[in-house]
Amino acid sequence: MEARDATAGAFVGTDKEKKSAKKDAAPKAAKPHTKSRMEEIFGFRKEDLSSWENLVALLNRPTDPASLGIFRCMFGLVMAIDVTQERGLSHLDYKYLDGAPVCRFPLFNFLEPLPLDWMYVVYLVMFLGALGIMLGCFYRLSCLMFISTYWYIFFLDKTAWNNHSYLYGLIGSLLAIMDGNRYWSLDGLRKPSIRNAHVPLWNYTLLRTQIFIVYFIAGVKKLDADWVEGYSMSYLAHHWLFDPFKVILPVELVSLLVVHGGGLILDLTAGYLLFFDATRPVAFFFVSYFHCMNSQLFSIGMFSYTMLATSPLFCYADWPRRFFARFPSLLSGVLPLTTEEIQPSASCLYPEIHSNSSNERPGTQNPAKASKMRFKHKLGAVFTILYIAEQFFLPYSHFITQGYNNWTNGLYGYSWDMMVHSRSHQHVKITYKDGKTGEIGYLNPGVFTQSRRWKDHGDMLKQYATCLSGLLPRYNISHPEIYFDIWVSINERFQQRIFDPRVDIVTAEWSPFKPNPWLMPLLVDLSPWRTKFQEIEGSLDNQTEIVFIADFTGLHLENFVSEDLGNTSIHVLQGQVNVEIVEEKKNHTLQPGDQIKVPAGAYHKVYTISESPSCYMYVYVNTTEAALLQNFTKLQELQERIRNGTETEPLPPELQPLMAADDDREAEVNATDPVVQLFLKRQRRMKEVKKRREAGVLERLDRFAVKKYYAIRRGFLMTAIAIRNLAVGLPPVEQLRSEVAFANMKEPEAEAETDETLKREVGHAEL
Repeated sequence: MEARDATAGAFVGTDKEKKSAKKDAAPKAAKPHTKSRMEEIFGFRKEDLSSWENLVALLNRPTDPASLGIFRCMFGLVMAIDVTQERGLSHLDYKYLDGAPVCRFPLFNFLEPLPLDWMYVVYLVMFLGALGIMLGCFYRLSCLMFISTYWYIFFLDKTAWNNHSYLYGLIGSLLAIMDGNRYWSLDGLRKPSIRNAHVPLWNYTLLRTQIFIVYFIAGVKKLDADWVEGYSMSYLAHHWLFDPFKVILPVELVSLLVVHGGGLILDLTAGYLLFFDATRPVAFFFVSYFHCMNSQLFSIGMFSYTMLATSPLFCYADWPRRFFARFPSLLSGVLPLTTEEIQPSASCLYPEIHSNSSNERPGTQNPAKASKMRFKHKLGAVFTILYIAEQFFLPYSHFITQGYNNWTNGLYGYSWDMMVHSRSHQHVKITYKDGKTGEIGYLNPGVFTQSRRWKDHGDMLKQYATCLSGLLPRYNISHPEIYFDIWVSINERFQQRIFDPRVDIVTAEWSPFKPNPWLMPLLVDLSPWRTKFQEIEGSLDNQTEIVFIADFTGLHLENFVSEDLGNTSIHVLQGQVNVEIVEEKKNHTLQPGDQIKVPAGAYHKVYTISESPSCYMYVYVNTTEAALLQNFTKLQELQERIRNGTETEPLPPELQPLMAADDDREAEVNATDPVVQLFLKRQRRMKEVKKRREAGVLERLDRFAVKKYYAIRRGFLMTAIAIRNLAVGLPPVEQLRSEVAFANMKEPEAEAETDETLKREVGHAEL
């Protein structure tokens, strides 16, 4: 078997191909190199690790640049697309709201976005950098353009952080110091000296190890009890992608075994399976299937495609040459090089006698003179070791940055704890108190910000409170105190407070290196109740909803029951509570097993008076919704009778629109009865959803392409407007309005787009 690319290396090919290559290419006078079992499997000998000089020589071993060049091209392409999508070029004006009072959440408080027109320039530079990486054109400059603007935008907004956005920045930074333009690049055409030249092995080692860490650490994080027991992503089992599994398994087992068990096993093993020749085809299948599913399950932009692009890195570094050699020779002018003659490079270390023990096939490289070990070779080896160590350390460095720890450790983004924690928010209240007059008032949750992530992170809550304290004086509120009462359920536990509602967050202490003193502990001792939750929920009918609450001693929940919830009651599960009906000025003490009905359209307070945390549940029925659904059912039956001719009674004027076709919008508009109008609107939208779901592959691809086209179109048109504004100044308002309207133009069917309300009406929408 042929040698490999160090511990992070792997190639592709069959033993038959390797033996044939050796037979055809090896010089007759050369004595065949006998490889040890370790060298056959891992690509290096034990002696390569016996000294620092040998390790440096190993990491700087000349390696085929083909695989790295193809990855560079694919990464640049997906990043160019990502700039217009997840980075937000297509909706930049909505994202930054130039001139509006907005609370932002940068990593460093001194960071602020530039004026909107200049932000478009920043994004343009980032896009051109990604394009330059893809083409291998002015490669170092392009990498610098991309990573400098990318990290600036990344650090501007912690609320947009996630693992894959962090990964993009890491890969871009790594490519900036690698020789990624040695193969299939415009730089190679400009500079023949670098075209098709060797790259040092550490280029591959870093990228492969980085991807291995993404998989493996994600798997280690999934050893969390919540994931193993199936509480993290239980809702995913209801998605249509898992329908084939539900043919043979109940949905509960699909969630436990396929969603959680399968995700755990894949993440733990993918890096290892990609590493070895024998298991790589299996790994390719499952990893590709996994990422294709994720592209449909989650709104994660180009992450799935980026990970698909990383998989070939684990193959033999010369795989593109063998792959493109199968294409007709007429295309050789535009396809990557397939020649096996590779130029020597000063970035690599060559042995005294040039042998065929590198990762290339014997006879596939030009003889190179022996090279001396220089400082840059040692620097590359040192950086490789330090970077790998740092990447293994960072996901567990939360004992240093303790201020960012909440119920989960650290800011979501660099820990690779992907999808391990799911949250739901039941109740959020922001209270302000005028520091001079003592007046108390309330703010709408999320006022002055577009983000919702601040509700789960103490550092963001501190930034939000500080921002609000600076904005509220504009509304005659002096020296405001800000209090947050935020109720969160994590991984299907009780809804409970995450931060102390008695603490003024404006003046509260917070340090990135000290534990947050106003963080409330997660009541993990109550986790076993989740099994009971499932039993209780299973015993309810479809119209009855339930919310499980846990609260701390000495605190109380003030709640308002909407008039739509005409049948709401509180059932105590554990501890002791006192329920105060505010309007009636009555108090009721409840023990475990007791229950009380609370009036709709009124406030009540629930005090926890036991020594231990109390647990109770709200059971309610949305009577307004139930009545509406009942009316819909009657109208549906009537409409069916009209269409099949069994309805003989004359229809009153308000019901006559039911005789129209489903797609007759005029009947919907002319309906005088609001229930009939809503019913017809619902019918039309359900038909549209059904049509979309039953669409063929080509129709779906066409719809996807058209949607992306108009999004990308808007981004670049708005960029052109911004550059014109900077170059020659703002035009008249009417001209600017017409230009923006032209940029906002959407596809003809945009008017019929289904909104989120409809998606909830018809069941599980595409996630």
